[in-house]
Amino acid sequence: MQRYASVIKIPKSNWETFEIHHANVWPEVLEILHECNIRNFSMYRYGELIFEYLEYVGTDFENDMKKASQNPKNIEWRNLIAPLLERVEEATPSEHWHIIPEVFHTD
Repeated sequence: MQRYASVIKIPKSNWETFEIHHANVWPEVLEILHECNIRNFSMYRYGELIFEYLEYVGTDFENDMKKASQNPKNIEWRNLIAPLLERVEEATPSEHWHIIPEVFHTD
């Protein structure tokens, strides 16, 4: 199992809409996440930052993320959510969500 964390900005004007959508995530989106080996997926808002954490239980993260990104319902979901978000300054040109390094973990 691999742990991943990332961060993105969300303007205050979009907080309510983002949280309403995520209180009612489409079942098809949850299904593709599960099919792509994503488990224990959580999001937290801290001011204008959204922090996400997930655990990946597969063996080919890149391929599974490609599969998820090509799923029509997931594309529709991302098109709904993406306009609410802004990249953080530290994000690379290839990142929408900025991957952040783990600095400590204990079980």
